[in-house]
Amino acid sequence: MREGGRRLPAPVPPERGPFRRSFWKSPLRGAWLSSVLSAALLPLIIVCAVTGLLSHVAYDSELAGNSVTGSDGLLSPIYGGLDWPAGWPWLYALNQGVHVVAGVAAIPILLAKLWSIIPKLWERPAVRTAAHAVERLSLMLLVGSALFVFFTGVLNIQIYYPWQFSFVPSHLYGAFIFLAALVFHIVVKLPTMARAFRERGVVRPLKESAAQTTVEPVESSESVSTAPRAATISRRGLLGAVGAASVGLGAMMVGQSVGGPLRGLAFLAPRGVDTGIGPNDFPVNKTAASVGVTPEQTAAAWRLNVVGRFELSLTRDDLLRLPQSSHRLPIACVEGWSTTQDWSGVPIVELAGMAGVGELESVFVESLQEGGAFGQTTLNAAQAADPRSLLALTVNGADLSLDHGFPARLIVPALPGVHNTKWVERLTFQSA
Repeated sequence: MREGGRRLPAPVPPERGPFRRSFWKSPLRGAWLSSVLSAALLPLIIVCAVTGLLSHVAYDSELAGNSVTGSDGLLSPIYGGLDWPAGWPWLYALNQGVHVVAGVAAIPILLAKLWSIIPKLWERPAVRTAAHAVERLSLMLLVGSALFVFFTGVLNIQIYYPWQFSFVPSHLYGAFIFLAALVFHIVVKLPTMARAFRERGVVRPLKESAAQTTVEPVESSESVSTAPRAATISRRGLLGAVGAASVGLGAMMVGQSVGGPLRGLAFLAPRGVDTGIGPNDFPVNKTAASVGVTPEQTAAAWRLNVVGRFELSLTRDDLLRLPQSSHRLPIACVEGWSTTQDWSGVPIVELAGMAGVGELESVFVESLQEGGAFGQTTLNAAQAADPRSLLALTVNGADLSLDHGFPARLIVPALPGVHNTKWVERLTFQSA
C-alpha cells in the first residue's frame, strides 16, 4: 500500500488464538523446563547419531551391491576408510539395539520438548530481523527434520511404509539435516540454557510442589504464558512422567533387541511373536513370496554356481557332502531386532578353495530373488576369510525353511541382516 508516493509498512496481523501468548495457559513452560528437557534429550540424540553412522559403515557401501544410498558423496573418503570388523559376532546386533532403544526412549522427551516451546512456533511477528529469520528457519528445519527422522524410524520398526521413497537413504539424509540444525540451535540457545540454570538452579525447581509452582519471568522466554492458570502438576511431576514413559518405551525395545526371555517385554514390536515352525521359529524379515522366490526355483534343479579361477556347479546334496561347520551366531536387522540361532553349512573359505582362490579380496553373492532390495551383496576380505562365515544349509539341526533362505543362505558374523543373503545362487570370488 502507498500513500503520497510513500510505501507504508504492512499491517501487523491481529493476535488471535494461538498467536496470543495469553492463549497458552500452562505455568510450567519457560527457559528452565526447555533447558532441562534439552539436556536430557541431547545424550540420546548423540547415541542415535553415532550408532546410525556406524550402521551405515557396516553396510560397506563402497562394495558392489551394498550401497543403499547410491553414493556417499563428500563422505565417501570417510566411509571408505572405515572397515566394519567381522570378529565380534554381536557387534551389529549391539549397535542397532542401542540405536533403536535410544531413539524410542527419546520420543517422550522430544514430545515434551516440543510442548514446552510450542508458543514460540506461533510468535508474532514471525520475522523481526535478518538474524531472527535465520533462527526461525533453523527452528523449522530442526522441528521438521526431528519429526521426520523419528516418525520414519518408528514406522520402520513396525515394518510399515506408507510412502514411496526408500527408508534408509531418506532416514540418513534427514538425520544429517536434523544434526546440522541441532548444532546451530545449540550454539544459539546455549547462553539461554546457561542463564536459566544460573538464575533458577539445576535442581531447585524440582523441589517445588504443584502448589508452590510459579511461572517464570515473562521476559525470560517467548514460551512463558502471560496469563497462566494455576498449576495442576509440578515441574517435578511432569519430568517424572516423561522419564517414566521414556524408560518404559526403552525397556520394550530392549525386549525386541535382546530377545530370548526378554521378548515378552516387546509389547509394541511387530516381532514380539516369532514366526516360523519348530527350529525355524524366529523372525522373518523378507519372505520368499515378497521377492518372487518360488518352491520350484529351490527344488532339486537348484544349483549353486561358484566362480573363481575355476567354475563349479553344485547341488544341495553336493554341499551337504562337503565338510560342515556349525556356529551359534546372531542375526540382526536395521529395525533393531536380533535373534541367535545355531547355523550349519559350508565355510565360505572352503568354497573359495574349491574355486582355486587362496587369499581372498572379496566375495560377490547373488540371490534368486527377482524383486525388492538387497538381492546381492559383497563381503570384504575379513568377512570372507572368517571361518565362521557360512553358506548355511540348516538351522537348529533342521533344513532352512523357504522364508529363511532354503536351499542356502549367507550367515556372517556382525553383518547387517539384509546382507546375509537368502536363496543364494551364485558366489563370485575375487583373489587379492
